[in-house]
Order: sequence, then structure tokens, then C-alpha cells
Amino acid sequence: MKKLILGISMVVLTSAIAFAGPIEDRQALMKSFGKAIGGVAPIAKGETPFDAAAVTAAIAALNVEVLKFDPAVLFPVGSETGSESAADPKIWTDAVGFKTAVDKYKADVAAAVATPAVDLAAFQAQFGAITKNCGACHEVYRMKKG
Repeated sequence: MKKLILGISMVVLTSAIAFAGPIEDRQALMKSFGKAIGGVAPIAKGETPFDAAAVTAAIAALNVEVLKFDPAVLFPVGSETGSESAADPKIWTDAVGFKTAVDKYKADVAAAVATPAVDLAAFQAQFGAITKNCGACHEVYRMKKG
């Protein structure tokens, strides 16, 4: 049932992404990343029992979304302005570094898909690698709030 709900929400989110502008598209995509990761965070933290099927489904769903993360499409020149954007100007001044960060994120998610976690320790390692990418990228390429 969880897989069905997750699948339906991804289709709805994907449909919404298809008709928005680059700022809205990237924000929706980032929210989809957060939703997929957040759904299994309690497992990674040991708050919920390990469920191989749930983590495999979540990582697969994340991978589907990650494949849409194209910096050239989502961060075109001219989309760096706008009060609703938290994108740091470094995205455009360090485009190579930003693309490298995105590629590492994609590679770590793909690696997790290629080698599904069979126990909590394996999942925690995958989860840590994936979320470390998120934090590192946000530290450099996302403007601080406040």
C-alpha cells in the first residue's frame, strides 16, 4: 500500500513539474528528494524497524527523481534571481563544481539502487552517503535562511 501511495504521489509530482518554470521545477524536485529520504529516515535512525522492501522502494523512487536533476535545465542562466529561490549565485559562478556535486549525488543514489540494503547497517551506510551529498551541496550552493 505504501508503494502504491508513493508511486501515485510521484506521478502527480512529476505532472506538476512538467508545467512549471525552472525555479518551481527545481523546488518541486528538491521536495521529492526530501519526501523520499524523509520517508525512510526513521529506519536509518533506528526509530523504526528495518524493512528491506520499504528502503529498496524509497531508494528506487529517489533514483527516478534524481535522474531528472539536470543542472542545465533546472538552473539556467537567468533563473538565479527571484525572491522565492534559495539557490546561491555560486551555482552559476561555479557551474563545474555544482555539476560535480550533482553527479556525485546521482552516483551514490545509483550505487544504493544497484546494491539494495539487506540489513540496517548497510542501509545506514547508504543513507549516510546519500544525505551527506545533500548537506554538502546545500552548504555551498543554497543560500542560508534568515
